[in-house]
Amino acid sequence: MEFAVGNFLRFVNTTNNQTVYRFQNFHIGQAITYQGSSYLYAPFGFSGITINRTGDNADASLVFPNNALTRPWAVDAVNNFWIAHVTVMLLDSTNQNVLTNVHEYYGRVSQGKWDETSLNLTINSVLDAVGADVPGRRLTQKLIGAIPVTSGLNLQ
Repeated sequence: MEFAVGNFLRFVNTTNNQTVYRFQNFHIGQAITYQGSSYLYAPFGFSGITINRTGDNADASLVFPNNALTRPWAVDAVNNFWIAHVTVMLLDSTNQNVLTNVHEYYGRVSQGKWDETSLNLTINSVLDAVGADVPGRRLTQKLIGAIPVTSGLNLQ
């Protein structure tokens, strides 16, 4: 029996508190049922499950291919601060029903960027485990008005 690590990802839209997408990144071209829900295959990477010795979570990142399918919902995820729930699983490569939960990560999509090949979403931990601080806000035009396009500013 051969085991491997895979991720199950669930996005929740905070506007209506509904699950928008469920993805898994191991069984190519297949839908896997986990906890009564179907997770479709999507090629994505997850990194950032690091917790330092003080107990506060570091940011995680999700990496998807940059294409016409991912960009529209990724922009919506960033603009509406979707919640991402990632479950890291130990999987049997020959049997889809053998799933062992290794770790779960909850976070809020705080920012995104893309280049020619990849689309990256940054996931902030929901709360700092030690200081109980809410993650920092992103400065947007909606919050502060017109954002300067130059660094040549003078305060008077």
